[in-house]
Amino acid sequence: MPTQPTYPGVYIEEIPSGVRTLTGVATSLTAFVGRAQRGTLDEPITIFSYADFERAFGGLWIDSKISYAVRDFYLNGGSQAIVIRRFNEDTGNGIATVTLPGATNGIILDAANPGLWGNSLKATVDHTVAEDAPSDAFNLTITEFASATEVKSQEVFRNVVVGNSNEKHPRYLPAVLENTSKLIRMIVQQTGKNDNADQPTEQSDIDFTGGDDGNDLVEADLLGNEDAKSGMYALDKADIFNLLCIPDILSFPELREKAVAYCLKRRAMLIIDPKPSSDWPDAQAVDLADVPSSTNAALYFPRLLQPDPLRDNQLVERPPCGAIAGVIARTDAQRGIWKAPAGLEATINGAPKLAVPLTDENIGLLNPLGVNCLKAMPPAGRVVWGARTRKGDDRLASEWKYVPIRRLALYIEESLYRGTQWVVFEPNDEPLWAQIRLNLGAFMNDLFRKGAFQGSSPADAYFVKCDKETTTQSDINLGIVNIVVGFAPLKPAEFVIIKLQQIAGQLAA
Repeated sequence: MPTQPTYPGVYIEEIPSGVRTLTGVATSLTAFVGRAQRGTLDEPITIFSYADFERAFGGLWIDSKISYAVRDFYLNGGSQAIVIRRFNEDTGNGIATVTLPGATNGIILDAANPGLWGNSLKATVDHTVAEDAPSDAFNLTITEFASATEVKSQEVFRNVVVGNSNEKHPRYLPAVLENTSKLIRMIVQQTGKNDNADQPTEQSDIDFTGGDDGNDLVEADLLGNEDAKSGMYALDKADIFNLLCIPDILSFPELREKAVAYCLKRRAMLIIDPKPSSDWPDAQAVDLADVPSSTNAALYFPRLLQPDPLRDNQLVERPPCGAIAGVIARTDAQRGIWKAPAGLEATINGAPKLAVPLTDENIGLLNPLGVNCLKAMPPAGRVVWGARTRKGDDRLASEWKYVPIRRLALYIEESLYRGTQWVVFEPNDEPLWAQIRLNLGAFMNDLFRKGAFQGSSPADAYFVKCDKETTTQSDINLGIVNIVVGFAPLKPAEFVIIKLQQIAGQLAA
């Protein structure tokens, strides 16, 4: 507010510039939903490398499609992913447990999460505690074994106590485990479980038992429950994601439709795997009846043949979604989100063969139908040779025909949505509109300078309109401010036509 002069002299006032830096959101944060050997259930865990996945979820596993997809993601240039682990509880909760015998009541410990991995845990108790520790304190050591003799990890909890009378003690074991242990938990909320636990007797290497990997996931497991934020809907707990990979999603009719709707809601793209080559053996056999038609989905064909280290490096047919997400992330980092993730630069690493070799004639049949083909291109190797959304069928004539255009629009929408939150409750008049034009215009101009739009000048490339024409007095009375943003997208050059003509030699006179 203006300074009120009270004495003769010089006064300094800082005048707000009205500039609010609008930062673009992430472009290739990829979410994976599926089965894993270990790890927290229904929580969006962010990882930055495949080593992170191995530590948190156990690494490659024959029964886990996402373990291979995440590996392919990082092999092909991915940088950041979100993993949602699901577990089929048809045969029980799969959690390994152990009972530490006490003088009157034993202590029941659970593995931190379901899986056969919990059976590799052993517990050791000793009473060599600090002098100032309570008389019923003890030390607990939990060891995870990689083999019969090889220790994988170990956690030691010293001077801990149990029992209802010790709930407020700083070394109360259930609270200590909840906050510091990655391996075990002590549950006290269940009636009759650990309610009256007391100091366990000293003993070593007590085995956890009962851990189980559960059955294969069914559609309900992957879909989850929206109210409970489980399954796919556990992504509601994540701030943002840009790409969604659920391997072989076409096998689940309800899931594929709801995944498309969810991606529309979250401004993300769904990467759809093709059916196995036994169902789609060639271009003539591709059946798109079960494939959702959406601007926020893209289908890639065929599947990949990859050496599997868990099967003596035999070639195994795998869904391509993880590799495609990695190629998209790599293209975003090297060229920008407006560049089509296809072409000779879009090589697929870790896939020496394709399940169905495609010729140019095959691709000529599939591309107009909105199917993005993978092609062997010596000497580049296997490359992505298509960049269309599921609305890319020529017969639909959609404005969102191409993946880079749709993804650029989603990026701009999400960035502007987050970057204009400050506008809410501001006085709705020309000073506000001018600030909006200034800040959004600066963001769009930055994209223009990076080459995201068509046009040789900003006026040809984009516009930001917010004035009395977009926001009428009636809108103002209703508390509405209307902002109109337009851009001229770069469309990929799908067809390059080179015309050759012979020049007739000059006839001798």
